[in-house]
Amino acid sequence: MRSLATSYQAFYSHADKHIRSLGLTVPQFDVIVTLGNTDGMLMNELAQKTLVTKGTLTGIIDRLEQKDYVRREIPPNNRRCFRVVLTASGEVLFKQIFPEHIEYLKERFDRLSPEELESIQTALDKLHNVFSD
Repeated sequence: MRSLATSYQAFYSHADKHIRSLGLTVPQFDVIVTLGNTDGMLMNELAQKTLVTKGTLTGIIDRLEQKDYVRREIPPNNRRCFRVVLTASGEVLFKQIFPEHIEYLKERFDRLSPEELESIQTALDKLHNVFSD
């Protein structure tokens, strides 16, 4: 487990450096890229996809709204909740940062052979299945 934890920490630290250079936190980046290429998501769905609690997500959405990257919309069929949608500025940001970040990570993943990547993916999938209920 230590190896898994330290690998994740190293990956997170590497990714975090680049994301912060884009003017975002990792959770903000996660929300932007999760909403990219969608017509928006309800808060529950967004919380599930980003693995962030609804309470924490509310603060993230507040800050992204202040930066004019997202907006809240009330769906006509359910006035008790709201949908989070990228603004025009958010769409521009997504189209810039997502490919840039993938390229940044690719520099490190390219150090692994296709066989190594497949082996890692298989092992991670198996580990996930062991702990899934």
